[in-house]
Amino acid sequence: MMQKVSGGWYSIVLWYNASVLTKIRDFLELIKFEHTIFALPFAYVGMLLAAHGWPTWHQFVWITVAMVGARTLAMGVNRIADRALDARNPRTANRPLVTGRIALSTAWGGTAAAGLVLGVAAWQLGPLPLKLLPGALLFLVGYAFTKRFTWFSHFILGFTDGLAPLGAWVAVCGSLFTADDLPAWLLLGIVTLWIGGFDIIYACQDAAADRELGLHAIPARFGVPVALAISSLCHVGTLTLLIILGQTLTLSWPYWLGLVVIAGLLIYEHSLVHPDDLSQLNVAFFNINSYISITLLMGVLATLFFVSTD
Repeated sequence: MMQKVSGGWYSIVLWYNASVLTKIRDFLELIKFEHTIFALPFAYVGMLLAAHGWPTWHQFVWITVAMVGARTLAMGVNRIADRALDARNPRTANRPLVTGRIALSTAWGGTAAAGLVLGVAAWQLGPLPLKLLPGALLFLVGYAFTKRFTWFSHFILGFTDGLAPLGAWVAVCGSLFTADDLPAWLLLGIVTLWIGGFDIIYACQDAAADRELGLHAIPARFGVPVALAISSLCHVGTLTLLIILGQTLTLSWPYWLGLVVIAGLLIYEHSLVHPDDLSQLNVAFFNINSYISITLLMGVLATLFFVSTD
């Protein structure tokens, strides 16, 4: 009899664990967790440049945790807030929160957990990151609603992602408003223009749907040709700020070699997308932009650890 009871409890525990793991997997799929790779390298760039090398392991671990928590929170809120709009857009109508394959309670649970993780990470990283957390939360949560009233939402998204290297810099240096903190602000501008530019490209596929839904986006407001031109200008601005960053910190040749590669990748990205042909948009959005962020990180790592900068 005792064996049957023990076996029953064991089966319940196994079922519960499997259920929890399934919910976690579904939530990570919902928020496209793998896309964290876009911004995480930039957070590491801010961390490495602030430390002039490798930071403490405590800082590295908690910066990583903070970045993952922030991105997960922002995407969770975005998916929850947009589920009714996603249902009316043919491209997004099959998202799991729309179809019901993922329960709303699962999305809320994962999002709340991510917010808690971010709060703990900010606390672990020091007084200034914790003080700045409410401002970061304003953008992480508020971005999801900006497309409802302004086509500037692309740059608000970019600014929100740009808080990653800015926050990493603050975590290492404990400051943000001195003359020595200029590189942190340059990184904020770089990411704002870079992500804003490729978000404009991504929004081109939804131009018609956004107009029908009354949403504000540059392609919907100005048309796809103008949107792609604006995106190109954004990425010219990204490269310009990257050049200024390298000059400000007198970084060595691996950084500049990385910039040449990044320039080539941006040119290739824009060559894939045309007003009358958006078939390669996903390649431009997902693949190339991950290569760009990793290339910058590799250039900074090589500069700091393998090449003298004196």
